[in-house]
Amino acid sequence: MKITVLTLFPEVFEAVFQHSMMWYAQSIGAVNTTVVNIRDHTTNKHKKVDDYAFGGGPGMLLQVEPIHRAILSVEGNATARKILLSPQGTPYTQEQAKELAKLDHLILVCGHYEGFDDRVRHFVDEEISIGDYVMTGGEIGAMAIADSVIRLLPGVLASEESFTDESFYDGLLEYPQYTRPKDYLGLTVPDVLLSGNHAEIRKWRLEQSLKRTAERRPDLLAKRNKKD
Repeated sequence: MKITVLTLFPEVFEAVFQHSMMWYAQSIGAVNTTVVNIRDHTTNKHKKVDDYAFGGGPGMLLQVEPIHRAILSVEGNATARKILLSPQGTPYTQEQAKELAKLDHLILVCGHYEGFDDRVRHFVDEEISIGDYVMTGGEIGAMAIADSVIRLLPGVLASEESFTDESFYDGLLEYPQYTRPKDYLGLTVPDVLLSGNHAEIRKWRLEQSLKRTAERRPDLLAKRNKKD
């Protein structure tokens, strides 16, 4: 898979992509990440990429031309899935992560400042939001998408169970987990996890996932039951 990020702050991604799972995924050839500086594609001699909004209003907007030119500079852009990080986008979910992980090439476009010229939307395939709040730019959202997708690629994690047991993968929150010591200040590990009975452990974990989801995210449980 290829992931290309278009941003005004490439140095942020250069650091993230060189650590931990991101680095490992690239080292085994599971993903190829590239960062494109939008400023490199402006025709303005001062590398200016924003301007005031027509009709007035606070802040500055990213111009459409440098973003469009940056997209066109990416090899294979015509067939890549082009995603704009935007608070107006579809709320991001684990189901979307699984679908994106099946693609060959993602282009993630990060907005910044007050927003962007609305004509940018003509040059992307979809908009994604990582939550109902507003941040300064789309960089953190792009990192979240890249991380959630890369970890699903074959060979990146030690085993498929590393992600299939996690929260949201099957529509439930993850069950409680424990490690040594068995007793810490009177807080003990449930006996079933020490029993060695794998059938009972699986049953307990499912029960705990259902219980935790019902308590903390009943909306997820309702959605899962509707799907079933």
